[in-house]
This record gives sequence, C-alpha cells and structure tokens, in this order.
Amino acid sequence: MSKVYLLEHYYDYGEESEHQEVRELGVYSTRELAEEARDRYATLPGFRDFPLDCFYISLYTLDEDAGWEEGFHIFWR
Repeated sequence: MSKVYLLEHYYDYGEESEHQEVRELGVYSTRELAEEARDRYATLPGFRDFPLDCFYISLYTLDEDAGWEEGFHIFWR
C-alpha cells in the first residue's frame, strides 16, 4: 500500500475562535519532504504570522477510506 503525507495549515478566528480557516498545501511521498515544505511555507507572508503548530502533517494510505465510513451528523440544526 502506498502512503502519502498531506500538509495543511489551520487556524481559528472569531471572538470565541468559532471559525476555522484550512488550507491544503501539498501532498508528499515522505514525511521529510512534507516537513521541508512546511519549513518553506512558514517563511512566506501570511504563514509566517502563525506558529509552526498551525501546520499539520497527516499520513494517508492511497486507495483506502480515510474515515467517515458511517457518515456524519450536523449538530447545529
């Protein structure tokens, strides 16, 4: 099974941090490449205003469901 690493940038905003901004930045063949990309992004305008812990690297297996197999529920309705 092939594995890939997804690099994303998240941050919360709003009076009570009730909103979240998410950016998918890239998909990489190794964690090392994802970390190198994170370090590059961290120097760019906008991204450099946030700490490194706003960047997330997640491991995914290709051709495999990544969750949500039972659907999801909307709680605010």
